[in-house]
Amino acid sequence: MAGSVPGGGRPLILTEDPLLLDDLLRLCAAAGADPHVHHAVPEPGGTADTGGAAEPGGDAGSTGWESAPLVLVGDDAARRVRGAPRRAGVLLVGRDLDDPHVWQRAVEIGAEEVLRLPDAESRLVDRLADVVEGAGRPALAVGVIGGSGGAGASTLACALAVRAARAGERTILIDGDPLGGGMDVLLGGESAEGLRWPDFAASRGRVGAGALEESLPELHDLRVLSWDRGDRVVVPPAAIRSVVAAARRRGGVVVVDLPRRVDEAVAEVLAQLDLVLMVVPGELRSVAAAGRVAAGVRMVARDVRVVVRGRCAGGLDPESVAGLLGAPLAGEVPVEVGLPGRVAEGEPPGTQGRGALARFCDGFWQRALGSAQGVPA
Repeated sequence: MAGSVPGGGRPLILTEDPLLLDDLLRLCAAAGADPHVHHAVPEPGGTADTGGAAEPGGDAGSTGWESAPLVLVGDDAARRVRGAPRRAGVLLVGRDLDDPHVWQRAVEIGAEEVLRLPDAESRLVDRLADVVEGAGRPALAVGVIGGSGGAGASTLACALAVRAARAGERTILIDGDPLGGGMDVLLGGESAEGLRWPDFAASRGRVGAGALEESLPELHDLRVLSWDRGDRVVVPPAAIRSVVAAARRRGGVVVVDLPRRVDEAVAEVLAQLDLVLMVVPGELRSVAAAGRVAAGVRMVARDVRVVVRGRCAGGLDPESVAGLLGAPLAGEVPVEVGLPGRVAEGEPPGTQGRGALARFCDGFWQRALGSAQGVPA
């Protein structure tokens, strides 16, 4: 997030307006934040003047204007902070929705945003929760989708997650296909303790990133959000959006196994992905089917690339397949001999470090994670 400041401290509230202060304390509580409250700009390294409105504990050095991770300046206090040093993470907050001079005051104090309550309550809770969670650079989010039935998309998604985790990345594997049989099964963890998708069906608003990660089954050094074996196969799109956003806020890598049909729920996932890999077997009928899948995915996804699986027949080569689909080629994954048998015995895809699948995944992550701007073209 542009202009954000590192977490790890307590937000600072500057106001003498009792009604505004009540609102801000309530929103801090909703975000799990424990604020310091001042009635004037605190001196660098000074002690907190809480006025009895907030708990005075904590490091004195974390209560100052310059050191607090986020500063909420009430409308009534804007004039008193005009001479304070400029810094990131300053929000001007008020209750008057029709104040014509609010933007001038925001410029005078160097505020990043102007938030008018109650309309901006959810936005303010998000900013406060980012402070609590120490939100930094979001995870690199990669979706995998089959261009045709049996293309091997779930196998590739699982292998990508396994290899990322083995490379030391914080990794979450998300099963986006309720009819796919469960990614936990592919990882040999269908009986592992932890939450599955139906447990999040009632989620509304922001989902805590740390709480999400800790609630999921841990298998092969990664966390997996899968479907259970129950009858429920529908989770509201709003809940899916909240869960995927929470997974991204923890950083590292998020891999999503996608169904081939793009409905409203899948569109919510696609909108949050940095890249979609479409797995296409190297034969003409599969390429024709993949063209229809690609058309639906491109309506939402920012970046779609082709992974050709197996040897191409009928004179097609991987570059030709990608050209027919109008998408860049991400690479070719040869068929790995013995992989289905090993998976049936409980060995997840990607665990054989010298296998073709693992080599493809390792090369992909080296290129993707080695780029400061995300996945290179």
